[in-house]
Amino acid sequence: MERRSILKATALASVAAAIGLGTVSAQAQDAKKYSIALIPGLTTDAFYITMRKGAQAAADALGVELVFQGAPDFNPVTQVPVLDAVIAKPSAILIAPTDKTQLIEPLRKAHDAGIPVITVDTFIGTGMYQTGAGDADFPLSYIASDNVLGGKMAARALAAAIGGEGKVYVSNVKPGISTTDQREEGFKAAMAAEFPKVTVLETQFNDNDANKAASQLQAVFARNSDLKGVFGANLFSALGAGNGVQQAGQSGNIRVVAFDAPTSIVDNINSGLVDVAIAQHPAEIGYYGVVSAFAHLSGQSIPVSIGTGFTVIDKTNVADPNVAKYVYSD
Repeated sequence: MERRSILKATALASVAAAIGLGTVSAQAQDAKKYSIALIPGLTTDAFYITMRKGAQAAADALGVELVFQGAPDFNPVTQVPVLDAVIAKPSAILIAPTDKTQLIEPLRKAHDAGIPVITVDTFIGTGMYQTGAGDADFPLSYIASDNVLGGKMAARALAAAIGGEGKVYVSNVKPGISTTDQREEGFKAAMAAEFPKVTVLETQFNDNDANKAASQLQAVFARNSDLKGVFGANLFSALGAGNGVQQAGQSGNIRVVAFDAPTSIVDNINSGLVDVAIAQHPAEIGYYGVVSAFAHLSGQSIPVSIGTGFTVIDKTNVADPNVAKYVYSD
């Protein structure tokens, strides 16, 4: 679902009424110069680069400064020092936490310092904020795709590709990452409820290493010569599994569904490395993150949860401009 303005988002109706995009420029000229920090899961991934572009578009419209700073890998060990370094500067923080437990206390430091925190793409704790319960409910809002739903969409796409029966597995990063945990959850739930002839084998965790994912595909295939498909819960998992399929000489026999859609996904789909990609809308996430932070800083209330959409991409529609626009920038 495409959202071109704040007025089209039901969840943001109150924010739209409060700040009105039609008067943003004039209002921003007279407003305090806010600085909003966007800390991605990692800086080099096309998903977060596209998120940054959406965030920058909102920042430009609102007249606020956007600071984009992150680590080169998706790891709490490298993300926490970045967070510590920016705490002294911003008016608000937008962050994609790299671990739903390990980032709680570092983000609490920012909160305790009076800096509003909004999580984007990933969350801390359960992702249920402003409830008054638990030790991770202090962020103002969680803005992201519905990753459980995305996992269900991936299950349906893979089941259709393999004819509704056979053995499949999930290639995942590691436990404890909120988004990929939820995608696996949704995938398994849909397979169990809707496709009784599909057997889901044990999940393979690859530590975000595509070469490891490729080796795991070949190992799973060696144990299960009737393997029919794999769901890559993130792009590295899917591309690694796809390479493993090719190396095993099983292209066309073992189907691959990928989550996320950088520019390389077009060639991957056309070449058959990947059969289906579930594209998120990261530009929307960044855009709504900045708008929500600005609204809060301007004294307005914001929704505690804002969901963005998905687009399913395969060979039948990858060349369609209305679909191709959801391929991530890099």
